[in-house]
Amino acid sequence: MSAQIPETMKAAVLRDYEKGLQVEQIKTPRPKSGEVLVKVSACGMCHSDLHVISGAIAFPLPCVLGHEVAGEIVEVGPGNEHTGLKVGQRVAGAFLMPCGQCEACSQGRDDLCGPFFELNRLQGKLYDGTTRLESLDGEEIAMYSMGGLAEYCVIPSTSVAVADENLDPVAGSILGCAAMTAYGAVRRGADLHYGETVAVVATGGVGSNIIQISKAFGAKQIIAIDVSDEKLEAAKKLGATDVVNSTKQDVHDAVFELTGGRGVDVAFEALGRPETWTSALDALKDGGRMVPIGLGAGVQTAGVEINRTVRRSQSILGSYGALTRQDLPEVVRMAAAGVIDYRGIVSEHYSLEDAGKGYQNLAEGKIRGRAVVDMSL
Repeated sequence: MSAQIPETMKAAVLRDYEKGLQVEQIKTPRPKSGEVLVKVSACGMCHSDLHVISGAIAFPLPCVLGHEVAGEIVEVGPGNEHTGLKVGQRVAGAFLMPCGQCEACSQGRDDLCGPFFELNRLQGKLYDGTTRLESLDGEEIAMYSMGGLAEYCVIPSTSVAVADENLDPVAGSILGCAAMTAYGAVRRGADLHYGETVAVVATGGVGSNIIQISKAFGAKQIIAIDVSDEKLEAAKKLGATDVVNSTKQDVHDAVFELTGGRGVDVAFEALGRPETWTSALDALKDGGRMVPIGLGAGVQTAGVEINRTVRRSQSILGSYGALTRQDLPEVVRMAAAGVIDYRGIVSEHYSLEDAGKGYQNLAEGKIRGRAVVDMSL
């Protein structure tokens, strides 16, 4: 089943770290068993892409990045008879693409899918061991997740959720990473309880969603921590009850003063830097949970005070994404219901040709919330 599909498409391809992303005409991919082809309406821009663009995280070249998308299904591959997926449906696609068949997936742990990490994240391939992308002369091009910085992308059926017709087809692209990662951190990583207190360190795309989802789950106090007053003002509008600028205030002192000398029940770290890890740990109460979400650049380490962690029974609970098959539909539903203000988080729109400029601005900390590549521009 398919709509009219062109033989070639535009994609932002990374071939050389010095040159960065370059828009090329490549072959339009086609779905295989258990996959769909999506015409991309927009692709979110995430710090994880930056690590590949800079060479900090090893990934095969040439490649197409972009791992959170929204769009329309234009072709359904075989093996989708029981998925309910059809041509013409608008969908959101998730970065974490479970194979659905490995031991972890059979136990419901989509976030630990072996083939996703072994094939996609290390080799840029899908689960038959091949990529769906190639240049006009037949050269293989690796896929980072679905390779969403392109006019079309192939996504495993396990990793798409049908969207309400009212879902914004551009801003909705951030649901598959920025929002789903935040949902996974709050619902799965922290297991946040009603009435608990929260600190969110780094209030970009993921952090902004953590604030909103923590509010939806009943957090009574949400303290946003960042280095930008502009981002902190935006955090207040999303539900932060208090803010701390870590360049102007001592995080430990400020948070403990705001919480009556206790610290917070849960501290989320959403950037993946040693200094943000320190801030999150400094905000914790005795017996608190620190949930790191941000990926570091390459092999990075962060300091943990051993005696404090042991004596104060503090926990560090890593959270990578969520359980895609269960959580992505719920995130899409929350967005459609207005629980997640996904439109307000999207602050910048770039054309595919300007994607490199957008990532440069992201690297320089100039993006508030989330930027997207809008295929209509």
